Amino acid sequence: MALSDHLKTLSDTVETVNDAALDAARSTIEDYGKPAYYLFTAVQFGNVHMRIDITDEQDRLRYYTKSSPFVLFGKTEIMDPDGKIVARLSKKPISAHELHYITMADGQHFTMSNELFHAVDDITNIEETGWQLVGNVLGLCFNLIDADGEPIGFIEKRMISVHNKYVIGIYRPELEAEAVAVFIQLEKMIADRQEHDSSD
Repeated sequence: MALSDHLKTLSDTVETVNDAALDAARSTIEDYGKPAYYLFTAVQFGNVHMRIDITDEQDRLRYYTKSSPFVLFGKTEIMDPDGKIVARLSKKPISAHELHYITMADGQHFTMSNELFHAVDDITNIEETGWQLVGNVLGLCFNLIDADGEPIGFIEKRMISVHNKYVIGIYRPELEAEAVAVFIQLEKMIADRQEHDSSD
C-alpha cells in the first residue's frame, strides 16, 4: 500500500471519529435542548496529584481534583475553590464490571458499574440513584440521565485539545456537584481503559 493510501486511511479514520463525536453532541442537544450552562475540565499535566480543573464559562475555577499518586485504588478528592471536599472517588482494583465509587460530602454514596456486552452504547449504571451514563468512547460523548430518562447533564471531549479538555453541559443545576463527580469518575474510567489498552 502506497504512502498516499495510508494517509487517506488515516484521514478517513479521523473524519469518522470527528463525525461520531459531532453526531453524539448534536443528538444530545436535539433530544434534550440546550443545557442551563456549561463547565469545562482540563488536566494539569506535570502535577503529581494528576489535578483536573473544572471551570465555568467565565473561566472561573468551580472545582479541582487531588488524586493519590498510587493509582491501584484510584483515590481522588473533588474540592471546591476554597479547598473544601465536595466528593471522594475510588475504585475496586480488579472488577469485571469496572466498579467505581463516589461518596459526596453530605454522605450520599454511589456505585458506578458498567453493563457488559453492549455492541454500540457504553452504559454505566449509578446504582443507588437509578441514573445511567449512556454514550460511547468512540463518540467521546456521554449523557447522564435519571431514572425517568430525563437529562441531568452530558460530557463530551474536545477532539483536539492539549489539556485533554472535556465540555460538561448541566441541565439540572441542583445536581451539579453530583453530576461533576460522576463525570470526573467517568474521565478516570476512560483514562484507565486507555492505559490498559496501550499496555496490552
